[in-house]
Amino acid sequence: MLKTMKTNTFLVTGGAGFIGSNFIPYFLESNNIKVVNLDKLTYAGDVSNLNEVSNNSNYTFIQGDICNRELIEDLFKKYNFDGVIHFAAESHVDNSIKNPGAFIETNITGTFNLLDTAKQFWMDGPNQVKQGFEHARFHHISTDEVYGTLGETGLFNERTPYAPNSPYSASKAASDFIVRSYFHTYGMNVVTTNCSNNYGPKQHNEKLIPTIIRKAISGEAIPIYGDGKNIRDWLYVLDHCKGIELVFKTGKAGETYNIGGRNEKDNLYIVNTICEILDAKIPSKNSYKDQITFVKDRAGHDFRYAIDASKIENELRWKADENFETGIKKTIDWYLNKYKN
Repeated sequence: MLKTMKTNTFLVTGGAGFIGSNFIPYFLESNNIKVVNLDKLTYAGDVSNLNEVSNNSNYTFIQGDICNRELIEDLFKKYNFDGVIHFAAESHVDNSIKNPGAFIETNITGTFNLLDTAKQFWMDGPNQVKQGFEHARFHHISTDEVYGTLGETGLFNERTPYAPNSPYSASKAASDFIVRSYFHTYGMNVVTTNCSNNYGPKQHNEKLIPTIIRKAISGEAIPIYGDGKNIRDWLYVLDHCKGIELVFKTGKAGETYNIGGRNEKDNLYIVNTICEILDAKIPSKNSYKDQITFVKDRAGHDFRYAIDASKIENELRWKADENFETGIKKTIDWYLNKYKN
């Protein structure tokens, strides 16, 4: 009689959010696995983001909060997870300025609950992994904002000192350190990825690129903070998903990998590019650029982020497939389809 191989079951947290809801369909399609998606469904989470996998027998959705330790423990008991990919986070910088407490609770306490529960289920003690969990891994998804801000030159790499400037980035920095400590103290199999600004399908309407598209086609003013000169490194979300899977499967335990698109653009370039594409796709009487309006800058608005992705490119052979010009066209097409429905 043939012995059947066990299908690995992974917990994905925050999978109804922007990046998670792009990752889960990609992950399920490319692997013979089961995924349990735990999401609190705050404003940024939407189950309709996962319509394409809702009938997949290898996919389970559970609405719940990572701050609920009892729930986390119950899920580990029920599903016997072989790994955790942890997206769940409060991540809107403006909201962190108004209500920092929610960010401390979710991003720090929630991450600790997941990490500590995983350690209890996978390990008998420091550097003692339970039988059957030799390959169980905790993958923590973080951000380049933990590194603070850059001037006109330079790049963030994995050795850049942390210097977070907002309650959001400070809470993510704290969670990164907790994850790091569980590797160094307990020998737990953890990896961390810090990514640059993602864009693409399924992003929340409040974020910069969806806002520009939505306001443009509705004839409203397109708000741009300050003088529009703030620079970000833009990463197409599916490229990020491919990088996450690669690090989860092949990254070295205890290591951090920075995932960036090598697409540094300031906000003026972003808004002008989108308006030019819209001018060509759905021409209006006037150029959409006429709707651009400069508004009061955000408090503590970091000037520039840019990631050196050499480590993941060289060690794991990851490479972004999209540049900004190809990725933004796909993104605009997706949102035009969404907003016309």
